[in-house]
Amino acid sequence: MQLLCRRGLSCLSFLVMRFDLVTIFPDFFTSSFSYGILNRARTTGLVELHTHDLRSYTHDRHKTVDDRPFGGGEGMVLKPQPIFEAAKTMGVSPKVHRDPAKETVILLSAQGRPFTQAVAHELAGMERVVMICGRYEGVDERVNQLLCDREISIGDYVLSGGELAAAVIVDAVVRLLPGALGHPDSSKFESFGAEDIDNKSDDPQVPPRTTHGAGGILDYPHYTRPADFEGAPVPEVLQGGNHDAIRAWRRRMALKKTLENRPDLLERSNLSKQDLKLLEEIRREKLDEA
Repeated sequence: MQLLCRRGLSCLSFLVMRFDLVTIFPDFFTSSFSYGILNRARTTGLVELHTHDLRSYTHDRHKTVDDRPFGGGEGMVLKPQPIFEAAKTMGVSPKVHRDPAKETVILLSAQGRPFTQAVAHELAGMERVVMICGRYEGVDERVNQLLCDREISIGDYVLSGGELAAAVIVDAVVRLLPGALGHPDSSKFESFGAEDIDNKSDDPQVPPRTTHGAGGILDYPHYTRPADFEGAPVPEVLQGGNHDAIRAWRRRMALKKTLENRPDLLERSNLSKQDLKLLEEIRREKLDEA
């Protein structure tokens, strides 16, 4: 247990979260974790990031980590022995004795379940996350069967290896940890964020929030200075100072952007009656414009 004290924040008691990344390219992560939020989280002791060179757990002079697939086929497959030896050396608990709430082992592959913001929140509640970065044609299935708790993919496409996916997951998870961002609400009011909360303050001197929780859909558009750029002005409502009007506009624009870019999200989001009414208006407008 450690204490994190940052400017503008009170001291928070927390367990340091640990990531262990098993890879044949450990230097890949050197630059990825040296900037921005991840670097700050490391230097403040909020998170520990460890890379493990899979070739260090081989026993032949060529440090062989792969072999031809049984049954034939193209490509090479990562062998189970170095991966299991790496896990044992790292002190990873056996799968049958592992507490999934505190420690999890993930295989990164194109065959995995999709990585989502909900999964990022789940992982952010754990103490240790071990990620095995796949390579070549894939990883011996016994690694997934006997060692891993889950198999994750970051999208419907194929990468050369799991290193990029691991970096994406670490970034998405670390920014959800208390104290990682400059403002605690920064990870709430954004795409795929939590459902909205009451925007009224108990203090009559405090104006209502102009922000609007995403509730699983995409975020609304953002603008900054100048007010007019290349003949494209900032929407007038954002400059008027009417908090309720700004909030309503932002919700409408979030629904519109989601309808245009990710309509699938609308099908599984908990939309209010007002949201459904706005969506119907947006659809009618699109038909009128066509």
